[in-house]
Amino acid sequence: MYLTAQQVADRYSVTKATIWGWVRTDPTFPRPVKFSEQATRFELSVLEAWETMRRAA
Repeated sequence: MYLTAQQVADRYSVTKATIWGWVRTDPTFPRPVKFSEQATRFELSVLEAWETMRRAA
């Protein structure tokens, strides 16, 4: 399952700008998948793995 940047922002209670900031500045944050010029998504299973890794740290 794939999520939009807005759905990811809602999941973490932040703005879309924060999500894109994390993509640019946090090397551990999951990279988005670009399906087309207008469709970029984040893979839910990768986000969940990132959440688990952060909790373990």
